[in-house]
Amino acid sequence: MLSPKKVKYRKKQKGRMKGAPLKGATLQFGDYGIQAVGCGFMSAQQIEAARIAVTRHVKRGGKMWIRVFPDKPICKKPAETRMGKGKGAPEGWVAVVKPGRILYELEGVDMALAQEAFRLAGHKLPFATRFVSRR
Repeated sequence: MLSPKKVKYRKKQKGRMKGAPLKGATLQFGDYGIQAVGCGFMSAQQIEAARIAVTRHVKRGGKMWIRVFPDKPICKKPAETRMGKGKGAPEGWVAVVKPGRILYELEGVDMALAQEAFRLAGHKLPFATRFVSRR
């Protein structure tokens, strides 16, 4: 799974996902991409599941770019724990995704194949997505 090698602080606050993304809203590398329509946290497991769905469908053809990275720690307290006693331990890593953010890009395959691959990948993600292309 993806995770940062080193972070400045072990625990982060949740924050808000308001507004448009500051970067990553246009295709930079490939011909086709999948763009987030909604906002949310995308876990390292979800990033990997969507990547596997795309690579399996295109039968390892073409080239793929992952445009998100899980750099935010998510903390959880153990089950059946009383209130108080501080913030829970870090449990996993997530990427904060705002509407308009490009998640994956693909090149070297035809449009119909890319569209179907990204449709399958969109089912693995916790928010709505749409297919985008350079044309």
